[in-house]
Amino acid sequence: MYGLTAGHRAAAVTAAVLTLVGSALGLAQPLVAKDAVDASGHGRALGPLLALLAVLFVAEAATGAVGRFVLERMGEGVVRQLRHGLVARLLRLEMKEHGRHRGGDLISRVTADTTLLREVVSQALVDLVTGALVAAGAVALMVWIDPLLLLLVALTVAAAAAVVASLLKGIRAASERMQSSVGAIAADLERALGALPMVRVHRAEGREAARIGERVESAYSAGVQTAKLASVMSPAVELAVQGSFLLVLVIGGLRVNGHATSLGDLVAFLLYASYLVLPLSSVFRAVGLMQRGMGAYQRIEHVLDLPVEPVEPAEPAEPAEPAERATPAVGARTLPRSPYTGQAGTRPALALRDVHFGYDPDRPVLHGVSFDVPHRRQVALVGRSGTGKSTIFALAARFYEPDSGTLLFGGRPAVELSRSECRARIAVVDQSTHVVHGTLRDNITYAVPDADEAEVRRVVELARLDEVIRRLPGGLSGVLGERGSTLSAGERQRVALARALLARPALLLLDEPTSHLDAINETALAKVMRDVAGECALLVIAHRLSTVQHADRIIVLDNGRSVAEGCHGELLATSPSYRALATGQMLRPAGSPGPAPKAPPGTRPSP
Repeated sequence: MYGLTAGHRAAAVTAAVLTLVGSALGLAQPLVAKDAVDASGHGRALGPLLALLAVLFVAEAATGAVGRFVLERMGEGVVRQLRHGLVARLLRLEMKEHGRHRGGDLISRVTADTTLLREVVSQALVDLVTGALVAAGAVALMVWIDPLLLLLVALTVAAAAAVVASLLKGIRAASERMQSSVGAIAADLERALGALPMVRVHRAEGREAARIGERVESAYSAGVQTAKLASVMSPAVELAVQGSFLLVLVIGGLRVNGHATSLGDLVAFLLYASYLVLPLSSVFRAVGLMQRGMGAYQRIEHVLDLPVEPVEPAEPAEPAEPAERATPAVGARTLPRSPYTGQAGTRPALALRDVHFGYDPDRPVLHGVSFDVPHRRQVALVGRSGTGKSTIFALAARFYEPDSGTLLFGGRPAVELSRSECRARIAVVDQSTHVVHGTLRDNITYAVPDADEAEVRRVVELARLDEVIRRLPGGLSGVLGERGSTLSAGERQRVALARALLARPALLLLDEPTSHLDAINETALAKVMRDVAGECALLVIAHRLSTVQHADRIIVLDNGRSVAEGCHGELLATSPSYRALATGQMLRPAGSPGPAPKAPPGTRPSP
């Protein structure tokens, strides 16, 4: 708890001082009341003493209010700092960690867990310190007034403390279970809402509600357990305080009758005994709340300990070696060059050299893959599902690092470049076609927020988004639904393509770019890809024959290995694996449900 207040300790000290000053003003009131009682018995004036009591009461209330405000503001500041740190941490987690943890549970640690922790910081921490000090002050004054009566109070309070101590461990464990269940509720609900069309089509609302309901029941059970233990703890404290008060009242009255003490002393002692209730209650409550908060803090600390991508200083990109500029095709659009593209050169935009990789070390995905993606050329990756095509994209984006082998960007090993610099050279259009809630312009300019209107119009035209803009209320300023629900799959793909083109990458990664396009738009996209290939390198994961036929080079992957390389015609004639893909209809003509074209005469397709 002390560590959490780093950067806020001045506010914590101020709040503690104000609370203590208010408490000191409260501790002074029984002494004034004692003098007032004794004064009335001796016929002295009560007016000044009553006025002093009123001043002390008002000053205590005002000081306590200011102290409480400073404390609450400090608590909000601590939570704000924690949430900033958690958000930054989650956004920079290594990709493998996102695969190991559920997104909804991680989100709950930023929301629910920090909210619980705010109560601990804004109440428990200072209440524990000030409550203990105020209780110590009250006890010291009670010792001064009547040590025997204090012994009676101490015995009853000690009994309550023993009960509380026996309950704290259970409260902490139950709180941890409750927070974990709340995180599981968020994760399962996010899972169901993220696939809501599928859930409804398969009439699985009841099953999903039952699944989430189990988490709700678990949270309820843990919450009830916490409440059960807390309900025992609170009466134990109250009974101890009330019992001690009654003992003091009875025995103190007997001592007054026996002239062992004065009535003023008894009144003052009773006031201190009653005044002791609040600080003792705050101490016990603070200890219980801290036990609950520790469960939340352990979950937060677990996230803060997860490995993240290192923050590396960006280095200026080394330009590609100059070479003779390719002549663009007739009618092709000439695009301004990316700052990372330069002229096409002898060093490829991306090269893999004997790359081995596996998400699990015991189950490798890539086995010594090597190929080049030259500048201003289109290279296609083909192969059955699970052969490592998407894994190559993940390595190119530096989401993961090869187990062995080398990736080179513009001839430079990836390990010599920061992740930021590597990613500045590339753009990705994957099958997920991520569209965030916001306007169409926000989504297109996501990578280049300060792009001017001419640049936006250029990529809109290239991606054939004009019709979408005309249809969408508000045009470019029209708000897209959650995950782009107001757009079709093909339209979302074209939005992702426009976003990628706006970044002017040196290397454009396209994961099955035509999977959601009709034949007309696919033909248009093929032309866009040829135009873009005149300015940057393209690496395409392809399953359609139309995409493969236009590629300058095709890499055939089989079981994580590069088994063949060449153009379409060459591979049909020389590669059994490629022919198997073609004749097996894994490479199909655009818009055609029928078989792929037959291999040239004289070639024999594999079984």
